[in-house]
Amino acid sequence: MSRRAPSIVLSASERATLDTWRHARRLPHRQVMRAQIVTLAADGMDSQDIAKALGVSRPTVQLWRQRFLALRIAGLEKDAPRPGRTPRLSAEKIKAVVEATLHSTPANATHWSTRSMARAQGLSEASVRRIWRQHNLKPHLIETFKLSRDKRFVEKLQEVVGLYLNPPDKALVLCVDEKSQIQALDRSQPLLPLRPGIPARQTHDYKRHGTTTLFAALSMLDGRVIGDCMPRHRHQEFIRDSPAITRTLITHG
Repeated sequence: MSRRAPSIVLSASERATLDTWRHARRLPHRQVMRAQIVTLAADGMDSQDIAKALGVSRPTVQLWRQRFLALRIAGLEKDAPRPGRTPRLSAEKIKAVVEATLHSTPANATHWSTRSMARAQGLSEASVRRIWRQHNLKPHLIETFKLSRDKRFVEKLQEVVGLYLNPPDKALVLCVDEKSQIQALDRSQPLLPLRPGIPARQTHDYKRHGTTTLFAALSMLDGRVIGDCMPRHRHQEFIRDSPAITRTLITHG
C-alpha cells in the first residue's frame, strides 16, 4: 500500500486567495501553479493525479503540499531559501587576509594594495578586494586623531556643547579654529582650459610666493566674512584682531 499524503483543509479566506491566484493573469506562472496544486489537493485529489493534470512531477506536488502545510499561504509566495554556491575561499583564508591587512605591512611599501596582498596570499586581486569590502577594510586611507590629556576635558566638552545647544539669552557664541600659514602659490605656467576631447591641464610645479595668516570670521546671520591678513599668527595678532571682528559681528548682528 502506498502512503497517502496528509490532507489539506482550507479556510474560507485561504480558498478565496488561492482562487484569485489561479485565475490571475499578472502573477508569475509558478505562483499560479502552486495555487492549483494546493487547491486540487484540498479537493481530495492524489499527488500523482495532480502531477498528471498539471504536467509537473510528483515530487514538485509533494513539495508544495508540504510547504503549504508548514507555512500556509506565505509558503507559496516565495521560493524556499537555497544554500547558494559553495564558497571558493575557506574561512581560514579569509581570516589570514584580514589578519595580514590589520597587523602587517609589505616589505617595500607603507600599506597593502590589492595587488600586493593578492601576491602575498596567492589569491586574485578581485578576491582581496571583495574580502576588504566585506570587512570594511581600507588600508590606503589614513585618518588623524589626537587624544586630549586634559583632566578636565569632559567637563570642558560638556560646557562647550551645552553653550551651542542651549545658549543664554543675548549671548554671542564665537567658534574659533586655527588655519595658519596659508601658502600663496601660483602655477609656473598658465592653466590650459578645457577643450572638446581634451581635459583642462596644468603644470605639476608651482611658485611659492610666501605665506600669510588669515584672521577671519563668518557672520551666521547675514553670511558676511570679516577678516584680515597678517604676517604672523602669535597671540598678539589674535588679541589685536579679535576685538575688531567681535565689534563687527555685534554691530551687524
